[in-house]
Amino acid sequence: MSTSEHVALAQELIGLVERRITDPLEILFGSAEQVEPIRKQLRVEAEVWAAQLLGPDHALAVRTAARLIAAAFPGDGPFDPPDAWWRTAFGRAVARRAGHPGREAVPFATAGAMLGITRQGVHDLVKRNKLDRHPDGGVTTRSVHARLNQPLEPHASRRDHH
Repeated sequence: MSTSEHVALAQELIGLVERRITDPLEILFGSAEQVEPIRKQLRVEAEVWAAQLLGPDHALAVRTAARLIAAAFPGDGPFDPPDAWWRTAFGRAVARRAGHPGREAVPFATAGAMLGITRQGVHDLVKRNKLDRHPDGGVTTRSVHARLNQPLEPHASRRDHH
């Protein structure tokens, strides 16, 4: 985990929770003063959540992602964010740690957003058997998740000249 990745994720989580939870509380209470202690605690918690999402404990990262998604994106249906969400710091962390919650397969465009590549790039990975096509269309979220968590491939082989 890089420091810049941690900082970007923590800042994004603060903004997300403020917009989705803290700001509505301020409106309901009619007072910024009553919500200020929550805002202060949020700044501390966001640092912890970012460390958990990016840290070595996979199970903790998945639980943290699930808690944040449940709190920030409540709804009666399954969590199904727009493709652009997967390009955010939180979306990238969720994709890497949990994959797409509740989906067995995603369209090529969504897989591309999760991987940070184009839809055509996803087609190429499917053709090269680097991603698995789902029988009902799209690609399996399992293969996208696996691709996100594999070590980076070297771009060029090293040649030693003596």
